[in-house]
Amino acid sequence: MDPLIVGIIGAVIGGGIGFALRSATVKQVGKAALAEAEKLKEKAEREVKELASEARRDAQRILEDAKKEAKERRDEVRSREEKIDERESAAMEIRDRADKIREEAEARHAKLEEKEKELTDLRAEMEQKLAQVAELSSEQAKEELMQQIEREYADMFEKKRQALESEGEVALARRAQEILLTAIQRYAGSAANDAMTSVISLPSEDLKGRIIGKEGRNIKALERATGCEILVDDTPGAIVISSHDPVRREIARRALERLMEDGRIQPTRIEEIVEASKSEVEEIIRAAGVETVEELGLGSIDPRLVYLVGRLKFRTSFGQNVLQHSREMGHIAGMIAAEVGANVHVAKFGALVHDIGKAVDHEVEGTHVEIGRKLLQRFGVDEEVIKAMQAHHEEYPFENPESIIVLVADKISAARPGARRDSVENYLKRLQDLENVAASFDGVEKTYAIQAGREVRVFVTPEKIDDTSAKSLARDIAEKIQKELHYPGEIKVTLIREKRVVEFAR
Repeated sequence: MDPLIVGIIGAVIGGGIGFALRSATVKQVGKAALAEAEKLKEKAEREVKELASEARRDAQRILEDAKKEAKERRDEVRSREEKIDERESAAMEIRDRADKIREEAEARHAKLEEKEKELTDLRAEMEQKLAQVAELSSEQAKEELMQQIEREYADMFEKKRQALESEGEVALARRAQEILLTAIQRYAGSAANDAMTSVISLPSEDLKGRIIGKEGRNIKALERATGCEILVDDTPGAIVISSHDPVRREIARRALERLMEDGRIQPTRIEEIVEASKSEVEEIIRAAGVETVEELGLGSIDPRLVYLVGRLKFRTSFGQNVLQHSREMGHIAGMIAAEVGANVHVAKFGALVHDIGKAVDHEVEGTHVEIGRKLLQRFGVDEEVIKAMQAHHEEYPFENPESIIVLVADKISAARPGARRDSVENYLKRLQDLENVAASFDGVEKTYAIQAGREVRVFVTPEKIDDTSAKSLARDIAEKIQKELHYPGEIKVTLIREKRVVEFAR
């Protein structure tokens, strides 16, 4: 066969085979493309469905929110409409009531005018008749009519006046009772009497011997430093401190407690501890004054006056603690002043300082009222406060309402059951007088009344009083006590002269 033909046939066959292969490849690629397109279509349909579902949910939520908001708006509008209706209804009722009141007032006014006209006509008629009968002028007739009316109704007017006065007095008395009862009920402070002894518990009976000391040196040093009587008797586990002066008793109590805690009980240490206890009591006094002033809300007061108020903590009057009494009076006076419309600050202040003179009455001559007035004037206290405090014993006139309130508060506080004991006050005064008589002699350093006033111990300055003159001084003191004081039994005068020499090694 011709090679050319063979080549042509080969070419044709190769082309057919290539076409067949290309057709198969195209079909395969088309099928793959169709499959991919189908997948894309399905994915697109799913996404469309999801978007449509989400859109429906959003639309449903928006619709529900819109419905809820619309319902709330409708409810709010309905509530406002109801309130408006209520207000309109109330306004109509008020308007109707006002119209009714106005009509009633107009009717009453008309009746009053009618009555007034009738009275005027009647008076004119009576005046005319009187003028005709008595041939009097109009003015004379009017005067005669007035006198006749006064004569006819004089008794009635007098009885009415007396009844009103009686009712007013009863009402005022009832009101005064209500104010006092209210003040007493509102203040619930305790009413307790101060004792004249303090008891200290001992952790061990062995301490009694150490407190007494060798030949009684420790207890003598303690009694001399504090001015109290230390009773170490057979009472188990206790020591009794006896003194009519609460300050001395407190100093002795604190000193003993610190000595027992410290353990070094000997004369020199005792004096150191007593001095420290005195400083502590001074701080207690100052703190008591500040606390009282703050409790009554009196504001800023001179610190010196506040300190004197604190000193009243250790003063008694008829067995009643003076600071507690003054604090109680301050509260009561403040409540009464508020009820009657008086100055609350002046009433409280005047009540608090009404006995301030007792804080220094053993140091200054004069009654506690006079001393108190001078102290308040020195500290620049308001004159109204001084007027309020100075009349509580009626030595001065009542110059302002607060002075009466202070007097009433004093009576209320003093009259409370158990607040005071007259016999105790007289007893304390006798002890104080006993110490004052002994202290009036030259050369006397300190005096202490002990043994319930049956003994007075007198400490003298050794440079001024020698052993010979000591006996003479003791006799003179005993004679003066016998002449000036009244007392049961006898009083022992113990004069102590002690020489003490101190040097320092440097």
